[in-house]
Amino acid sequence: METTVQPYMSILFLTLLNFSTFLHPSLSDDPFCNPEDKKTLLRFKKSFTNSQYILLSWDPITDCCNWNHVDCGDTNRITSLRFVGYNLSGQIPPQIGNLPFLETINFDNVPGLLGPIAPSIANLTKLRYLIITRTNVSGPIPEFIGSLKKIEFINLSYNRLTGQIPKSIGYLPKLGGLRLDYNTLTGSIPESFGDFKKEDFYLYMSHNKLSGKIPLSMEKKDFTYIDLSENRLEGDVVPLFRSKKKMELVDLSGNLLRFDLSKVEFPSSLVSLDLSENKVFGILPEQLTELTGLKSFNVSYNKLCGKIPVGGNLQKFGESAYFHNCCLCGSPLESCLSLAKILTFGLCLIECILSRYEPF
Repeated sequence: METTVQPYMSILFLTLLNFSTFLHPSLSDDPFCNPEDKKTLLRFKKSFTNSQYILLSWDPITDCCNWNHVDCGDTNRITSLRFVGYNLSGQIPPQIGNLPFLETINFDNVPGLLGPIAPSIANLTKLRYLIITRTNVSGPIPEFIGSLKKIEFINLSYNRLTGQIPKSIGYLPKLGGLRLDYNTLTGSIPESFGDFKKEDFYLYMSHNKLSGKIPLSMEKKDFTYIDLSENRLEGDVVPLFRSKKKMELVDLSGNLLRFDLSKVEFPSSLVSLDLSENKVFGILPEQLTELTGLKSFNVSYNKLCGKIPVGGNLQKFGESAYFHNCCLCGSPLESCLSLAKILTFGLCLIECILSRYEPF
């Protein structure tokens, strides 16, 4: 009798075990998120004053790979933290540096985020994407960012960052995009920014308080997008342009730049060019008519002179693209032969000539 019952009891036991495993996944042999990662995330949660509802899914009895705002890799280690539009209140917790497999940090539109960029991020040697944007994070850009050798994209725009830009950022071997726009950064652009290795580089540093000249080293770099507008940059940027480059967007508006526009070699790939509100002098080169892909163009509020070349897209941009220059004339502005132009041309021409000899 015992030999007959025993097999059935074994089958019943295995059935109950499988059923309990279904109800309680933690009892199964399948891998779940690393226990240390889970502990770190729970401490991370406690650091914010209003995380109770935003991080409601972060329950210690559940698998943290299934929590909101979190991604796990093939080894069930935390690889991504994403908070987009969730107004967590507090500083970036130091525990973030205890997630050694983290590849992505994304705090986007989190105005309650305060304080400095957490120093513990320096521990994240696998980090590829660092996005802290539209927050109230403040203080300097930390030097340790230059030690994150696997990083591919940095977006620290729309914050309250101050101080100078660390030159070590220019030596990051895999960096392909850098956004530091809309902060209060000061000082000059590091010479090392001519050493970026990746092609198709995107550089946005507008709306800061950067000063000095654009480094000559940057002439050897082919920036796909470069926006340095609304700063206090000065000097000559002719070397930044080359006809064989692949630049698509160049915005240098709202600075103190002074150079002869007629000496610029524009790349045929240009789609958008804004040089407005500077001290640019000379004439508009005929080569501009050959830029068939040009969709946006502005040279207003400078010291340009002469007739606007006819052809290409130059007549499509409207008067506002050419306003407030020394003596620009021709379509879309008034004719160079109009009486008003003839009367003022002489004085404007003298001003344009003198602007060439102002000390740089």
